[in-house]
Amino acid sequence: MELDPRRLRVLHAVAVRGGVVDAARLLHLTPSAVSQQLAQLEREVGQPLVDRSRRRVGLTPAGQLLAARAERIEQELAEARRELATASGRMTGPVVIAGFSSAICHLLIPALRQLAARQPELEPRVVELEGPAALRELRTGGLDLVVAEDDLVGPDAAAAPAGLTAAPVADDEYRIVVPAEWSAPGSAAPGSPAPGSVGDLADRPWVAGPPESACGRALERIAAQYGFTPDRAHTALEFPTVLALVAAGLGAAIVPTLALGTARSDLVALPALPVAGHRRIAALRRSSGPGPDPLTDAVVIALREAATAAGLQRPAADPH
Repeated sequence: MELDPRRLRVLHAVAVRGGVVDAARLLHLTPSAVSQQLAQLEREVGQPLVDRSRRRVGLTPAGQLLAARAERIEQELAEARRELATASGRMTGPVVIAGFSSAICHLLIPALRQLAARQPELEPRVVELEGPAALRELRTGGLDLVVAEDDLVGPDAAAAPAGLTAAPVADDEYRIVVPAEWSAPGSAAPGSPAPGSVGDLADRPWVAGPPESACGRALERIAAQYGFTPDRAHTALEFPTVLALVAAGLGAAIVPTLALGTARSDLVALPALPVAGHRRIAALRRSSGPGPDPLTDAVVIALREAATAAGLQRPAADPH
């Protein structure tokens, strides 16, 4: 019996992605090509590997056995690539990276510029994706690295999701931004001082994040600390929208330092507050026994350098 490793890889993709269509996306093939490869593999082994009696394709016991073997082969090939990259110092091939908008704009893009100069044979591919969808793609091989955020009050990061490891990149402190006109002489409403501290904002309107968002929770922490109920006059999730509303004079807001980008003359940023906490930016990747992949390691190093250049703090738990 001759088994083609390429067809085993197709079977493994169907197993981890849960179907032919998703496996085809991962392998950059058509669903028809995937089905043909599976049919040929079944002819080679002389027994069915795919259970087609159900609406969603599943594997037979024989298919599951071969898929498990295929996974081991994939791991061995990954280890071979890792050893070759370590020995040569050359990073070659594709690495697919996902992240949220502000991390892509202010961290990943500068990091990729550095990588282009250092490792010109690396082929980064960027996907704007976050949350559960990004984690699923990472676990099932559609992504190699996810730049994610975690809302923190204390110094310790939350545990990485199951099956994944987290490489800390930076701690991004929350700041309060107010319209510049609020701090101008004579700008305060009668009986309300120009804001110089959080207490001065108790009676002002806020551009608030949704309650379940990181910035929404940070506002609740600040309000509880200073003993006021914030006037959530406006609600916005994306930081460009938040900053535009603040610049228009419609309210104060809480944003992470990274979201501020370059200084704007139409905004005033109050100092970071310990009670507001910070978000931990980390690079998530699949857990691997032999150790981190050199390609993703190179991206993590470049991300950390970009974070330092952007003025973010190195995570307290970062051993490097």
